[in-house]
Amino acid sequence: MSSLELFVDTQSAIPAYEQIREQITTLATTGALREGDRLPAARTFAADLGLAVGTVQRAYRELEAAGTVTSRRRTGTVVAAQVTVEEDVRWAAEGFVERALGSGLSPEQALDVVRAALVSVGRDRSVPPAPKPPGRVKAQ
Repeated sequence: MSSLELFVDTQSAIPAYEQIREQITTLATTGALREGDRLPAARTFAADLGLAVGTVQRAYRELEAAGTVTSRRRTGTVVAAQVTVEEDVRWAAEGFVERALGSGLSPEQALDVVRAALVSVGRDRSVPPAPKPPGRVKAQ
């Protein structure tokens, strides 16, 4: 693939490498990128996005670790195989957890946010309600 159009919001709380990784994963998941499609060289891609080369390289390393792409000296970085929707959702969930915990939410508060989101889209049928912490009773 000769030109890859991604958008990176440098003002976002989500790191640039994560935005790149997420968008490429989505493109591979939806079939917009197919197995064997070549990604731009990290140096060229970084210049196009106005980012440091290390940022793009980190995104590529993360994609390679997930099995989304493979990197070789002569062929560059290519899409390895179609990513499953489950893998894409797992990556998104991990990104959410990092952001939630990094923002100071407790694991329980993060789960409450997910439960509220499931309720808001009407898909909470299989999600049990969060257990309520035991109340305190004053001794008299």
